[in-house]
Amino acid sequence: MEPIVYKRNLLLMVCCIAALGGVLFGFDMAVISGVLPFVQKQFSLTAVQEGWFVSSALVGCIIGVAISGELGDRLGRKKLLMVSAILFLIGAVGCTWAPTFSLMVMARILAGIGIGIASNIVPLYISEIAPTKIRGRLVTCYQLAVTFGILVAYLSNAAILKHALAMSAEGSSSAFHFLFIAEAWRGMFSIGILPAVLFMAGLFFVPESPRWLIQNGREVEGLQLLTELVGEKEAVEDADKLKKNQGTGKGSYKELWSPRLRRALILGLFLPLFSQFSGINAIIYYGPSILTSAGISLSNSFQSQVIFGLANMMFTLIAVWKVDALGRRPLYLIGTVGATISLFVAGLCFYNNATHSVFLLIAVLAFLASFAFSIGPLKFVVASEIFPARIRGRAMALSIMVMWIADTIVGQLTPIFLQELGTAYTFWIFSAFCLVAFVTVYFLLPETKGKSLEDIENNMV
Repeated sequence: MEPIVYKRNLLLMVCCIAALGGVLFGFDMAVISGVLPFVQKQFSLTAVQEGWFVSSALVGCIIGVAISGELGDRLGRKKLLMVSAILFLIGAVGCTWAPTFSLMVMARILAGIGIGIASNIVPLYISEIAPTKIRGRLVTCYQLAVTFGILVAYLSNAAILKHALAMSAEGSSSAFHFLFIAEAWRGMFSIGILPAVLFMAGLFFVPESPRWLIQNGREVEGLQLLTELVGEKEAVEDADKLKKNQGTGKGSYKELWSPRLRRALILGLFLPLFSQFSGINAIIYYGPSILTSAGISLSNSFQSQVIFGLANMMFTLIAVWKVDALGRRPLYLIGTVGATISLFVAGLCFYNNATHSVFLLIAVLAFLASFAFSIGPLKFVVASEIFPARIRGRAMALSIMVMWIADTIVGQLTPIFLQELGTAYTFWIFSAFCLVAFVTVYFLLPETKGKSLEDIENNMV
């Protein structure tokens, strides 16, 4: 029998294909910013319809996350990823060609279900195939892919709009003219078809999670695959620890509430909540006006979105670079302190009407950096590491569900805070949440870098 060898190229290929789920996530969430004004005008949407159009994808995301945990643990990671790709492809095609508003909303919901599944299963899958020494980096690449998807949406929206405005005088009955000139918002949606097709095609070449295979009695197949992905020594050690930790029976949601998993559950629920209550949406909302006040000339809002999208992606590279060198805990602590201080300073600038101050621009960029290299990506890394293998899919689903629900709550509360309390106090509230996040991480989060998933499981209970 030939020895099984570590295949680094296989690992990189699998991670890149899986990360395409993050590109779809980011693209779908960001493309709506360019599409919304045109859809509102073309279909004469009421305020209620406009809100439903935007939030319909979020409803789909919540449904997708809700079903992904149970199905991911029962059926495997790969099958759920394929379902995610198919749903997003159907949604992208549907949004591109839907003749009515109702059909478009249905397509948005289907795409949202796909995104919800991917937002849970992709980081979980990557964590289960990654070698210990670079696991944090590879899982963080999922968040990098999300920021790349956001940037692609902003860039494609701006390019399509520019093209449509320049060519609007030309008449044609071609599909290209219809998609990219006459109803350019459909062209914006259509860009999402390409990554969806690539994601679906790529999934035919990726294996099932080796840890899921071992967990479900397919030990020979799982060990062979794990050896190809992480090397023989680590694969044998991890497989032995996984079987010892496995216990009897299948995991259930009830097990998550047991005292031995209390610390893991608190971290799994609160870290995604803090990521949304950090104020990232408020910063993005005020970003264009802050840049303009600082003297940076922007011809339209699309360009300002591109600038912030690019900054978010570049700062996320810091996390990819340092998450396995410095560790999760130091990055989280540094990031939450930076976010706390920068949001407090931004609030002071608004309180003193210093909106043209360079300090406001510095505070905004400092917060964006702090969020992008810690609070934003590390919630995925930590949540994918701290739960036992037998209930990891369900636990991740619950964690990501909190993220989506918190996102919905923040979206509803932020305009109220801004109107009733003012911008300064709104920023100070977000600053306080970042401070609470620092305290939570300081007292509860152990360092997980350089440890196998099975060792982390033993240390968390």
